[in-house]
Amino acid sequence: MSSKRTAPAARRSGAAASAELRERILSATRELLRERRFDTLSVSDILTAAKVSRASFYFYFPSKQAVLAELVREAVTQGQQAAEPWTGGRQDPAAALRAGVTDGARLWRANAGVLMAIVESWGSDDDLRALWLEQMDLFTEAAVARIRSDPEALRHLGDADVRAVAASLTWMGERLYYLAASGVPPFDDEQVLVDVLTNAWTSLLYGR
Repeated sequence: MSSKRTAPAARRSGAAASAELRERILSATRELLRERRFDTLSVSDILTAAKVSRASFYFYFPSKQAVLAELVREAVTQGQQAAEPWTGGRQDPAAALRAGVTDGARLWRANAGVLMAIVESWGSDDDLRALWLEQMDLFTEAAVARIRSDPEALRHLGDADVRAVAASLTWMGERLYYLAASGVPPFDDEQVLVDVLTNAWTSLLYGR
């Protein structure tokens, strides 16, 4: 009877320890990327920073690229939340776009190491390429759905290819956020960045 009672508690304890160990690896990598380029980072660096064994690392992740992929997915989830004021369609479009762009800029600043790492790495790694294209497509498809539900935007776009427009705006944002995170003027000035991106979206979609 006693063993039956303690087994679930033991499993919960083991699951908590497992989650904690995995999070240590993710957190250590995130912190390392604040100061280091991804291509200079080794698994050994992560092991040292996370204070975990090599066996523990490879139990959770097959490679440092897999760790980066998980961090990217986490950041993208936050990015989708940042875009919700506009994609949700419950606010004035121009105000919602500015709010989303502003939150996006702050998200990139907070996750600069991770997001710069994926932008700099996806062109030379097939798995990271597939990951980043998939993640960017999430933003594009959300924009497509929002535009198609918006009579004002559809009227302004006329016969333009909605998906091409959405993809162009999405990838322009990726590039300008990256330049801002890299400290490249004038986009290192957050107000300039927000104004440029907001104006691009509202001018193209609404003619405002």
